[in-house]
Amino acid sequence: MFTGLIETIGAVASVEKTGNGIRLSLRPLTDLEVNPGDSISINGVCLTVTENKSPQSPPLQKGGRGDLSFDISPETVRSTNLGELKAGDQVNLERALKLSDRLGGHIVTGHVDGVGVIKSKKQAGEYTFYTFESSPEILKYVVNKGSAAVDGISLTVVETDNKSFSVAIIPHTLKATNIGEKGIGNKVNIEVDIIGKYVEKLLNRKDTDKGLMELLKEEGFVK
Repeated sequence: MFTGLIETIGAVASVEKTGNGIRLSLRPLTDLEVNPGDSISINGVCLTVTENKSPQSPPLQKGGRGDLSFDISPETVRSTNLGELKAGDQVNLERALKLSDRLGGHIVTGHVDGVGVIKSKKQAGEYTFYTFESSPEILKYVVNKGSAAVDGISLTVVETDNKSFSVAIIPHTLKATNIGEKGIGNKVNIEVDIIGKYVEKLLNRKDTDKGLMELLKEEGFVK
């Protein structure tokens, strides 16, 4: 479980093919206390640390000394933008949430729903407005003023239509993540707010739980 608040950026050191999957090695730009077996969100994708080459682990040394390695399955390569990474690319990193941590962003599982494409990028004062084009299967869960994770970044939706949604990104987010390096045509991983998917499943249940439906009607969730 993650929050969508990026802890640091990582620089891709190498990408090696392993059958239909890949092995990714990267160097965090700041300290991260991690061990093999830990979960880390990379561009919004939950991956398991398979190796920490740092001579002092944990913590990882500053300046990227000591690579973190991850094995990425063929399905993850197919359904995310991680398969397009190359040495030198920047990725967003966030360690798994602790139960004692503040939930400053929103609930992010690290299970990407699909890939979107940056349709437009415009500067307006201190803000940068991005529009992401995506499929109807994803956009049906995106609502105005709701939350979406883009490459692992928790963002608030400004507007949405049947083809895309837009967000306004503050200067801090541009500096603290890799989104500022991306431009029109670049692919991004998108994870929608999981609450919407649970509500949809409950409403589509073919059972006789009349008590639940009556409660939902009373509270205004169902007409």
